[in-house]
Amino acid sequence: MVAKSRHLSLLEGASAGILFGTAAIFIRLVDVNVLSITLWRLIIAASVLAVIIMILKGRHVTNVKRESLRHFLVLGMLLGAHFMLFVSAVKNTTILNATVLVNTTPIFSVIISTLFYRARPSRLALTGILCSFVGAGVIALGYTGKMENVNPIGDLEAVLAAVTEGFYLNYGGKRRRQLPLLPAMLFIYLGAALTVGSAMAVTETSFEVVSHTEKLLPLIGLGILPTALAHTLYFSSLSNLKSFETAAMALLEPLGATFLGIMIFAEIPAQIFVFGASLVLAGIVAVALE
Repeated sequence: MVAKSRHLSLLEGASAGILFGTAAIFIRLVDVNVLSITLWRLIIAASVLAVIIMILKGRHVTNVKRESLRHFLVLGMLLGAHFMLFVSAVKNTTILNATVLVNTTPIFSVIISTLFYRARPSRLALTGILCSFVGAGVIALGYTGKMENVNPIGDLEAVLAAVTEGFYLNYGGKRRRQLPLLPAMLFIYLGAALTVGSAMAVTETSFEVVSHTEKLLPLIGLGILPTALAHTLYFSSLSNLKSFETAAMALLEPLGATFLGIMIFAEIPAQIFVFGASLVLAGIVAVALE
């Protein structure tokens, strides 16, 4: 039974990693300011979950304890910061750089879990994480094709997004077991939206209302696929995976993003991409076999 549950969590994490690859594509297709994109993303995701909960008649939403709300607010702040940094990174650097650097999360997650939660990975898991990370680096180093100049600010934003995600996964690991998944994620998305709204107020950034189809459709896709669906699966996998194991599953994101980048933006990787992708997959298998 335990093994079956772990297999399901691994499947959830891997599915989330693949779907995460769509996020950068949708972000690139929308010519709206960073904070507006992030807020739209969270509003749509929260709306989707709210509708699902209403259909399932989730009465337990009203039974949320005040202590849990505090945890959701912290998780929402971390998730909101992560989304803002990642969206900005995608706007300021290449899709591949943004997705590869944001997936340094497993490294930061291992450090955070070791320092603050005393949860050390096994040698096999650590080897798998390092193997996948090296593979992602190989993909980035071997990248060629039509692309704009790399912006170090965007790269830094992607790394900071990875750090915030590392804290999010470690803090959220224990809280994942305290409430049913959908209500928990609804409150987390609402907390993240509140965080982004506060950032807009502080920076005096206006919220851009989108009505044109060419902008609205990518925003809807961003809110549903890599957020309402993928990120909910991602958080759900924490029920049976350690934070760094869940983060390792997301290393499938650069592969999906690269393939989509080829088809949509003609950002062609070099042949060494196959070698890098093989390392990523081998590392993920090692983590799964722990």
